[in-house]
Amino acid sequence: MDFVTFYFNMETINQQPLQQFTHLEFIAKQVVEGFITGLHKSPFHGFSVEFAEHRLYNKGESTRHIDWKLFGRTDRLYIKRYEEETNLRCQIIIDDSSSMYFPLPDEKKGKKNKITFSVYCAAAIIALLKNQRDAVGLSIFSDKVELHTPAKSSSLHHKMLYHQLEKLIQPFDVNVHKTTSAVDALHEISDAIHKRSLVVIFSDMMESKTDDDKLFSALQHLKHNKHEVVLFHVVDKEKEMDFEFDNRPYRFIDMESGEEVKLHPNQIKETYLAQMAAYKKELLLKCGQYKIDFVEADINLGFEQVLMPYLVKRTKMM
Repeated sequence: MDFVTFYFNMETINQQPLQQFTHLEFIAKQVVEGFITGLHKSPFHGFSVEFAEHRLYNKGESTRHIDWKLFGRTDRLYIKRYEEETNLRCQIIIDDSSSMYFPLPDEKKGKKNKITFSVYCAAAIIALLKNQRDAVGLSIFSDKVELHTPAKSSSLHHKMLYHQLEKLIQPFDVNVHKTTSAVDALHEISDAIHKRSLVVIFSDMMESKTDDDKLFSALQHLKHNKHEVVLFHVVDKEKEMDFEFDNRPYRFIDMESGEEVKLHPNQIKETYLAQMAAYKKELLLKCGQYKIDFVEADINLGFEQVLMPYLVKRTKMM
């Protein structure tokens, strides 16, 4: 019997893509421009292109800094903001373990993987932060913290971040198995962020050492340090959450350990779906308990599902 080889993360059973652009900053700007244009056609029209440098006028305040040109276009009173008023710090954390390179590239179908999706979302958020003159740092982890930069707002710093992100978009090496150790990484990163920040995490939360209590404790550590946290649970919903495969033999290979198993998907689908649903429910409950924003980010959908929650969270913090 012939088996179809399919690389997967088997931890879920037990418990390219977007073209690689060398000018990631340019692509991020294009994504942001499209997103901002879409805001004009949505209920969020008030977040005009200038939203990064303005705030709503409060009755009784001095009218000295009202932007009358913006009032003429929007019929709403906005106060011009200055750099010290928009100084938000954001730390972007990206999971770079092997499971984030799922699925393998399929140029014919234009299939993107989880790491590529995360990189483009992160790059777009950096572009938004730059427009808002906010400081941004980047942390990358797998079985250890591979990179941690403090939050800065200089143009040179932004270019360095884009360079680091571009390095993540590479073909998956089937001979390299990078496991996930989110627990240790999140504790280390939390201790390294010294000032209150907006922490944005991109991860599939496929912890190699299955210990949910320790994982949730690491997330709680971020909140204990007074950070606002948004967890983007990056998934290929069709394959990982809904387990949609043709009814034929497959060879499933764990991308993080290299372990493999041969089977028909329908042999385990019911059990798999039940366990994934239970795990997601636990994630939602714990994130709700710790006041962490949980957003399921399906790589087969657009970037708005990430940029809109980010924008709403940032607005609430200002």
